[in-house]
Amino acid sequence: MYATTDTLATTPATQGGRSRWLALYTLCAGMLMIVLDVTVVNVALPAIQDDLGFTSSSLAWVVNAYLIAFGGLLLLAGRLGDLLGRRNIFIAGLVVFTVASVWCGLASSQEVLVIARFVQGIGGALTSAVILGMIVTLFPEPREQAKAIGMYAFVASAGGSIGLLAGGVLTQAISWHWIFFVNLPIGILTVALALKLIEKDKGLGMGRGTDVPGAVLITAALMLGVFTIVKPAAELGWTAGRTVALGLLTLTLLICFVVREATAANPLVPLRIFRSRNLSGANLVQALSASGMFGIFFLGSLYLQRVLGYDALEIGLAFLPTTVVMGLLSVRYSEKLVTRFGPRRPLIAGLLLVTLGLVLFTQAPVDGNYVVHVLPVLALLGLGGGIAFPALMGLSMADVQPEDAGLASGLIGTMGEVGAALGLAVLATLAATNTTGSSNPLQALTNGYHFAFAVAAAILAVSVLIAYFVMRPAKTTN
Repeated sequence: MYATTDTLATTPATQGGRSRWLALYTLCAGMLMIVLDVTVVNVALPAIQDDLGFTSSSLAWVVNAYLIAFGGLLLLAGRLGDLLGRRNIFIAGLVVFTVASVWCGLASSQEVLVIARFVQGIGGALTSAVILGMIVTLFPEPREQAKAIGMYAFVASAGGSIGLLAGGVLTQAISWHWIFFVNLPIGILTVALALKLIEKDKGLGMGRGTDVPGAVLITAALMLGVFTIVKPAAELGWTAGRTVALGLLTLTLLICFVVREATAANPLVPLRIFRSRNLSGANLVQALSASGMFGIFFLGSLYLQRVLGYDALEIGLAFLPTTVVMGLLSVRYSEKLVTRFGPRRPLIAGLLLVTLGLVLFTQAPVDGNYVVHVLPVLALLGLGGGIAFPALMGLSMADVQPEDAGLASGLIGTMGEVGAALGLAVLATLAATNTTGSSNPLQALTNGYHFAFAVAAAILAVSVLIAYFVMRPAKTTN
């Protein structure tokens, strides 16, 4: 089985007060580097396409290669943290990610960049999968834990909009290569701080509790599932023969994985973990909210670029209010809201605000004004995200035993990545296929974006219903 509570007693929870917060900042720095990478690359895609000669269809692999590795390995990476020690996996992931970033920056061909991005995804999965589990063991006291998770949630959710700004600045001021090179000094510093500030924890060891068949099945299923979403489904359609065949194969692998976990003596994912309504509900909400939010950041950037004529730097600056509002709420007020009302009510309120923001985005016209048509949307996304996501992260770990912390951390991350990949593929496809209804190309583009924004709002509305009907109120702390 998993590591016992006695084994996990040697985790960073034994650290003193100040050093625990320094360790948290180090974990957040590692997470920020991973999160930034997703959107910082999106901004640089046109420059990468021009420099390396990507076609419009092949350019998607710069993003997809990363998502397939990242989403496919998160669950396994979380389990490896329980077996080998979460600090070891965190540092190993940072090293892989940093080396792969340099490789990406040096890439002079399409093939090299795509392969390096896949390796980057491996490093990102190893790093991010264990962070939430480390935080809940660092901060077992509910009030401190809520505050720590608020900081983590801010980095994990708002970091994407910071990436838009950073990507615009680096791409426009220097070159796209530097969106990857900048990770080298950050990665080295974060590894050094992790070695100094995070106490080494003792995992169970690979000799016990290792479910190799389960690991192979779930990793293959997740990678194939993400590939199916981002490649044949997006390019050929959801009813195409290849899409259906790969989807059925993915489903078969998932069924085999569930059967394996139900019968294995030492399962990778003990099915008992899903008895918690809050954990199960939180993972569903995570998948749906990530699906809507990630797709909107991507399509919102395209609306600003292709319809309103913004350049890369202007797009980054346009999304800055989301980061500021989300950061203020996540770091300063989320802990107070969770303490006062419990996590469920702030989660529902925040998701409703995000849904409202997406509804407003459906009204952005072809000659839209930033202050009137875009800023209110981004403010609502920041406000809702800043309230909802810290509460969601807290609920996802609330009923988790210490020996399952790495698994639960990897699980919530996996659902977010799979949801993001699905949302991006579905919403981008819907936007493209609904670019109709006008002889004006810009109006037709806007019509397609409006339809995708409406679908995203519907997805977030479903997440509100799940949060309300599935998840249970948690006791408030005084």
